[in-house]
Amino acid sequence: MKRIVSGMRPTGKLHLGNYEGALKNWVKLQDSYECFYFVADWHALTSDYADTSQINANIMAMATDWLAAGLDPQKSVIFVQSLVPEHAELHIYFSAVTPLGWLERVPTYKEQRENITDKDLGNYAFLGYPVLQAADICMYKAHFVPVGQDQVAHVELTREIVRRFNNFYGDVFPEPDALLTETPKLVGLDGRKMSKSYNNTIELGDGPDVIREKVRQMITDRTRIRKADPGHPEDCDVCKMHRLYVAADVADKYDDDCRNARIGCVERKRALADALSEYLAPITERLQYYRAHQDEVRDILLAGTERARAEAGRILGEVRRAMKIAWY
Repeated sequence: MKRIVSGMRPTGKLHLGNYEGALKNWVKLQDSYECFYFVADWHALTSDYADTSQINANIMAMATDWLAAGLDPQKSVIFVQSLVPEHAELHIYFSAVTPLGWLERVPTYKEQRENITDKDLGNYAFLGYPVLQAADICMYKAHFVPVGQDQVAHVELTREIVRRFNNFYGDVFPEPDALLTETPKLVGLDGRKMSKSYNNTIELGDGPDVIREKVRQMITDRTRIRKADPGHPEDCDVCKMHRLYVAADVADKYDDDCRNARIGCVERKRALADALSEYLAPITERLQYYRAHQDEVRDILLAGTERARAEAGRILGEVRRAMKIAWY
């Protein structure tokens, strides 16, 4: 089977945007590929190095959400990045062959330096995180990396690092390809992108009452003042999200009722809340189990880490021999 590698920074409990943007696809891919999924806790240090107090708790919270969402430790290797020190060693080797100019040209580097003003990002870890990312991917000789269109540039940089490394030391690593993931655009409760930093999310573990209250806050058609006014569902965040979670004919009926003022925004919000509650119910049920069995989650991570270290050690042996620095 072809291999897939992907990871997430541990930011705590996951929300609907995380699920639709990556996790849902991860679950699907594990039936067709050999998958390595890791908690990227070292990557969290690139920007959150000043306060690391929540990283361990966030690791457990995120892994719990992964399992509840359907990642299966019998199908996928699920592990913690920092417990596989081979990643750091390969990062050093890749750092030696990566020109500084390549990192300074990474699109998100300048963008985030300009937009993130509440943290000091003038450190090597932030500049060099694409090299660590390349090491994460290549540590298991990944064939594909599932990403959205906005992340393709990062995979291409990994391919460039691999080409340069292989040019020096022989064909050690395959060049990984981006496996493009189509994801619906999910807006948050305030109309902006759903993001924990905006405090506008619907979490995977939210129950029906919480979902109903959160959806009640969502922005609807700004031109519709009264229920008797005709609506414009194509311009309404609630209507667009509702369409993602019900059958097309159901959404069409609601849109028609909205345009002809047969229903108001309150009814559409109620329908969205019901649809989301039904959609998330299986995940919420599994979450209750795993949150009550944290020792099991920890054991899964440790077992996955053991499997990852075995494979990483084997491949790192190949790397040392190719570089002619294996002295034993």
